[in-house]
Amino acid sequence: MQELIRLLEQEGLDGLYLTRPENVRYLSGFSSPEDAQVYVSREGALLLTDGRYTVQAEEESRIPFKILTREERKAFFEGLEGRIGFEAEHLPYARLEELRELAPVEWVPTRGLVERLRIKKTPEEVRLIQKAQALADEAFRRILPLVSPGVKEVELALELEFYLRRHGAEATAFPIIVASGPRGAMPHGVASEKAIQEGEMVTVDFGARYKGYHSDLTRTFGVGRVDPEKKRLFDAVLLVLEEVLAQLAPGKPAKELDALARRVLEKEGLKAYFTHSLGHGVGLAVHEAPGLNAYTEEVLEPGMVVTVEPGVYLPGFAGVRVEELVLVTETGFELLSRLDRGWLEV
Repeated sequence: MQELIRLLEQEGLDGLYLTRPENVRYLSGFSSPEDAQVYVSREGALLLTDGRYTVQAEEESRIPFKILTREERKAFFEGLEGRIGFEAEHLPYARLEELRELAPVEWVPTRGLVERLRIKKTPEEVRLIQKAQALADEAFRRILPLVSPGVKEVELALELEFYLRRHGAEATAFPIIVASGPRGAMPHGVASEKAIQEGEMVTVDFGARYKGYHSDLTRTFGVGRVDPEKKRLFDAVLLVLEEVLAQLAPGKPAKELDALARRVLEKEGLKAYFTHSLGHGVGLAVHEAPGLNAYTEEVLEPGMVVTVEPGVYLPGFAGVRVEELVLVTETGFELLSRLDRGWLEV
């Protein structure tokens, strides 16, 4: 908290009004952050919520909290003074106009103040991400025996979600992707009613949310014998992943890893079919800093948790993605998934 207060001082702010759920949960530990805010002043932080959450706030919040009625909320904002920051990338304009009417202070747009603190994970945060990843690993193992020609993509997605929820996940990390055959060329091919066919590749991309923290995992495998040209796509993507992991270490500029991935695919004649960034940070949000892309200036540091997820997508033919979740360490990295990533036919 002291580091955040120092950031306020550097920005010349008297207070900071936080509405992004991930940031609210990060500072407070409150598990219903969509219905709460955090106000940070130079004296400390305060969780703001309403009477539905009195008991929950008492049990969960690690910072002082206020349960506010509508009238009390109005009085709270009327009492603010000075320059107050708000999260420009999250607070809706209509809500900002309401705040300006309530509090005649200078409302100052800010970007990424709390995210700067979240980018490097504490040991406890890493433990929670590891738990989320272990849930995903085991869920994937459980569905493999269910895969056969005729099974629908959505049926596999339902089995994954059922396992995750039954074993302690709050939810899936995002809508589960199960994309088979030509649908594999859709990077975000959310599970459909399509039946999986013999000889197709299947890409499964999913994760768990555990106590607010996320995991992210992608595997591509074959159902029966797969055409060698499709298998070549898998081999190329796996080669990219191995080459990037061989270079991943603290001090490495993130955009250099993205560039490396594209050079490898260029040699394979597949660069044009890699249509997204190499990876992203994972934590209280499933997509957060740092980004592994061509446009970032971020450098990897110990404590960061990032995905490495190269892929190629040939419309009308097939697609492949293989994704690992890694913790950057002092000497290199630690894989957080314990699944094999080699070629598999079921």
